[in-house]
Amino acid sequence: MNKSKIVYPDYNHCVLNLINSIIKHYKVKSKYNGIEILDKELEKNYKNIVFIILDGMGRNLLNQISPNGFFSQNKKDEITSIYPSTTTAVLNTYYSGKPPIETGWIAWSQYFKEYGRAIDMFPAVDSYTGESYKDAKIDVYDLISYETVYDQIEKSSKDVKAYEINPPHCVSHSKRCIKANDIKIMCEDIESLCKNEDRNYIFAYSDYPDKTLHELGCSADEVKEFIQDAEKQIEKLTKKLEGTNTLVIVSADHGHNDIKTTYKATELTEINECLIMPPTLESRAVTFWVKKEMEKEFEKRFNKKFKDEFILLTKEEFLERKFLGEGKEHPKIRDFIGDYMALAVGDSIIKLLTNITEGKPDKKSTHCGLTENEMIVPLIFKGIK
Repeated sequence: MNKSKIVYPDYNHCVLNLINSIIKHYKVKSKYNGIEILDKELEKNYKNIVFIILDGMGRNLLNQISPNGFFSQNKKDEITSIYPSTTTAVLNTYYSGKPPIETGWIAWSQYFKEYGRAIDMFPAVDSYTGESYKDAKIDVYDLISYETVYDQIEKSSKDVKAYEINPPHCVSHSKRCIKANDIKIMCEDIESLCKNEDRNYIFAYSDYPDKTLHELGCSADEVKEFIQDAEKQIEKLTKKLEGTNTLVIVSADHGHNDIKTTYKATELTEINECLIMPPTLESRAVTFWVKKEMEKEFEKRFNKKFKDEFILLTKEEFLERKFLGEGKEHPKIRDFIGDYMALAVGDSIIKLLTNITEGKPDKKSTHCGLTENEMIVPLIFKGIK
């Protein structure tokens, strides 16, 4: 079992509060509090607020790779991710200003009764076959839609223009979206926007180092090279922004934890005997639909095999403990969560697959669990007058 301590989401000091500091600065009404140190900085009334997300750059990676660099020098706080600690959940919190309990976006693969299929949420394709549902009678995104922070900001502060910068393959959430292939281009786009005459909110997202972490693990040279290069590019950006009255914020969605053991869902014979359908969500935040008459047996078998690797909770225990945050429960939450939730606290994953597919490629490192490596991210910011 991982010796890293368990960290639970702190919904008074997490990524949800980070985005709420920003939107409340723009006079958006919200019941969620911000982060005090950031709230105070925002009182300086910057013309531009730039919010950069480096996917997967948790505290552990930053401390390991660049303990004395630009990021660490400007790190003002450490906050938790939400739960599950995964891009799907966190980005939609950044896009909405709300926790997963309200958005309905909780994991990469969610089961929709409307289709009778598990759907990969961002690409909106069948989790196992890759089949597209773009011609479905009801669109996946229509079932779990919300008002974006970009629209909220522009409604509440009419003199502000809200921009999104992200990779070409990502879905756009803002009407003002710019596509950037790498950090250098992202920084050039940010510089250009900050030097115009408008008040701007700019959210910029990079899907690295996450992609490299999944493939190569936390100690890979390529991960180190990316973070050091991103740090260099963003430090250069702050110097080029002198005189623009800009606040640059850098953080992440979650951290990463190296994986030692992979269990294939199809090979868990004794556990599968208890199930009525394949498990879904994520490999470190797994939900199970269990035959009513086998619930106690399922608990016994699961805990015997995974007692040091996963915390097993019933649906009601999971929801009562507010892992998804507090707020008005999205009407599909109880569809997406089965009878049980398994929350990873060790170094293992349960690979989600069926007998018609091999599932996603094996991962050297991943997230969605409750280890401090996955749950704690840095809050970095620098004001430029």
